[in-house]
Amino acid sequence: MPELPEVETIANGVHQRVVGARITSVWTSGKPQTFKTPPAALEAALSDSTILEVKRVGKTIVMRVRPESAGDAAPLDFLIHLGMTGRLVVATPDVPPPPHTHAVLSLADGREVRFVDPRRFGRLSLAAGTYTGPGAEPTTIGEQEFIALFRGRKLAIKAALLHQSLLHGVGNIYADESLFRAGIRPTRPAGRLTRAELLRLREALRAVLARAIQLGGSSVSDYVDAEGMRGYFQIEHAVYGRGGQPCKTCGTPVKKIVVGGRGTHYCPQCQR
Repeated sequence: MPELPEVETIANGVHQRVVGARITSVWTSGKPQTFKTPPAALEAALSDSTILEVKRVGKTIVMRVRPESAGDAAPLDFLIHLGMTGRLVVATPDVPPPPHTHAVLSLADGREVRFVDPRRFGRLSLAAGTYTGPGAEPTTIGEQEFIALFRGRKLAIKAALLHQSLLHGVGNIYADESLFRAGIRPTRPAGRLTRAELLRLREALRAVLARAIQLGGSSVSDYVDAEGMRGYFQIEHAVYGRGGQPCKTCGTPVKKIVVGGRGTHYCPQCQR
């Protein structure tokens, strides 16, 4: 599933290409499991609207639009959750739509914004008001707010990092990489980490996410950006996906275990 850096990369790429563009019409496949808002309602709301912004909130791409008929009414937030295999790409009509295309926004200049999702775990919907996401934003969260998130929690810190109502956007890859950078074992109860450890984890998390965004995310499956290009952060993974391989820091074999139902990678020597 695309995580925060991948979603950020896609949202930024789409924003650069379509901000200010007018949506003239919307086509939807009508396939089940893709639409949280009925397709007819999506088509009516988005057709003849101007794209004001495309951004990331948590793991969701938010396309803010202003319908031409809205007058002084508030803009609408069109939410695109990529699920496991979703992609959002900008293309010209001469490029054949790939299989499993479930929505196409036709723009006034002839280009198209296409939502493609082979496994149909993604979701398209309209938000009632401004969408803010389920939890705190990990790239900007302050020290005291971060510490307070985990106070008294019995969850393993790896599971707590994945809890979207606490921090939205963090997924398996970046939880593992951040815990490694902070030197914290993923199985430790979140509520028993010291203040110093939590501050170290906050800095590690922000640094890992920033570096991953810089490199366009991690392409460990079928993730590509708005132009169909792969990311490069997977080249720098210290532990994720490296079970049994030597730690890049100390040479100890990286262990793979299950924490909170998720495959988890860590170095038993570097992480305590």
